[in-house]
Amino acid sequence: MSRRHVYEHTAASLRQPDPTSAVSLELIRLASLAASSHNTQPWKFLVTPDVITIQPDRARSCAVVDPDDAHLFKSLGCAAENLVQAAGARGYAARVSFDGTEQVIVVRLEASSAFGPTRLSAAIETRQCTRGPYDVRPISSEDLAALAQAGKIGGVRCILLSDRERIETVTGFVTRGNLEQLSDKAFRRELISWIRFNPAAALRSGDGLAGLTTGQPPVPTPVGKLLAPFLIRAGAQAQLDAKHLASSSGVAIFVTGGNDERSWMEAGRAYQRFALQAEALDIRSAFINQPIEVPGLRREFESWLGLTHERAQLAVRFGHGPKLPYSLRRPVQDVLVSTSQRSGQRPGMP
Repeated sequence: MSRRHVYEHTAASLRQPDPTSAVSLELIRLASLAASSHNTQPWKFLVTPDVITIQPDRARSCAVVDPDDAHLFKSLGCAAENLVQAAGARGYAARVSFDGTEQVIVVRLEASSAFGPTRLSAAIETRQCTRGPYDVRPISSEDLAALAQAGKIGGVRCILLSDRERIETVTGFVTRGNLEQLSDKAFRRELISWIRFNPAAALRSGDGLAGLTTGQPPVPTPVGKLLAPFLIRAGAQAQLDAKHLASSSGVAIFVTGGNDERSWMEAGRAYQRFALQAEALDIRSAFINQPIEVPGLRREFESWLGLTHERAQLAVRFGHGPKLPYSLRRPVQDVLVSTSQRSGQRPGMP
């Protein structure tokens, strides 16, 4: 079996339930399928009776692109929302709170007959960030309304842009962001450190940006690292993102009233629910966060959006199109801090 086939088999198996696994471990598996910046998967899960705590793994932070760990906490929020949806599908009400002292997300589980599978919970295993071209077909008003509603949670609201003129303006911001970021040697080094240039490298790490997920041909890792500084060029990436945005049906921007760990967590939850709703509607999506990641550009971007007391946290393009190969995840045991459950037990059972 080729490395590519092993990769695809592994990615598929990560998205299949294990009927022999404890419920708590299945919930963590599903939570881990959430989106994260550079697919860093910067989370750890602590299981105690009736509670799953999501902790930041700061060893997986990206100091250049994410100096204040905002993306890290948004990634934790994505995992929390997957956990909420997965728990509901298994008959648990999940209450999410943020512990500002410990800087962790606490998810309390309580059995409830009012909960069961939904279209969102069914989308957890098939959702992906599809970083390829779409087919520019418009999204129906009903689907746009469903996406906007899904992207509203707590103190987060979702701004949807679907007219071509505004999408083109966003493209200008993304282009400028690409030119600034990819002209920064430190940014390029950090980005390249998370690229997995071939299936074998991706399988070893279980994380990062696998070339297969964007249709890139595999190359040996030493060759990839040698060539990447010459191949990953600001102008070329700007042109590619402009082409992808031109093929997209719309852009979603998630904004919050605050700009702290709790707000970032809520933004991640809102995005993840949006992404699950998009998947349920057979709509693709992918991040275009450059206008938010460059500080000076972010202020201009927020002003263009008409934001005065709110902050833009995430930007996503969306549209209809084919899927690409799935990204990998680390095994549950690698992200588990500890568990008090034996195999087959439910959270909270003795």
